[in-house]
Amino acid sequence: MAININCDMGESFSLYKMGDDAAIMPFITEANVACGFHGSDPNHMRSTVELAKRHNVKVGAHFSLPDLPGFGRREMKIDRAEMANIVIYQIGALNEFLEISGVKLNHLKPHGALYGMAAREEHIAHAICDAAEHLKVPIFGLSGTLHEEIYVARGVEFRAEFFADLDYDDNGKLLITREHPTLDPKSVGEKALRAVRDGIVVSASGKENPVRAETICIHSDTPNVVDIAQSVRASLSDYLAAA
Repeated sequence: MAININCDMGESFSLYKMGDDAAIMPFITEANVACGFHGSDPNHMRSTVELAKRHNVKVGAHFSLPDLPGFGRREMKIDRAEMANIVIYQIGALNEFLEISGVKLNHLKPHGALYGMAAREEHIAHAICDAAEHLKVPIFGLSGTLHEEIYVARGVEFRAEFFADLDYDDNGKLLITREHPTLDPKSVGEKALRAVRDGIVVSASGKENPVRAETICIHSDTPNVVDIAQSVRASLSDYLAAA
């Protein structure tokens, strides 16, 4: 099975810098570019698209709740129609920069709290499909959740995502955190490899759970992300998808 490595990128805003996208880009195959609602702005969206193009990295839209001050990591109560419009608005912004650069939209991925909400709230998962089904590109999500159930039922291609730099609980569910600590790159690489090769993730307390991994995520705001990206790529060298 061919595996991709994706990273949440383009999250700098105005004079505020988030992550070292230029250093990370050579080690990934897919970039999830922030669309302005949790991070990024027009200048950073365009420059990230152009950076990805130079490195032959595929680009997806990383859309969020409208929560720039909270970096999209705080939940909100939003109905289905409004949520769909919020997603459409963000994808549309990124799509124009892709069109100008001659880059094709490769995938979609909810960000932060929206990702977690779509995994367990039917109206949010449906809202994402309402916004995305005409685009005919995959949506990244967690296997065994409403991501998979609703996206697949709606005829949208689902891509099972594994988070190499986040912890999972004893039930195999992702633990979404507000901040990302420094991690041991070798351990993260080994974790990614085990998820791909063996279909296993070990919880923070040591329990093994089954997991599906078709694309591996790392985060650009993890403090030592460049070392992590290098380690994950090296660990998965036998499985990487062709550019």
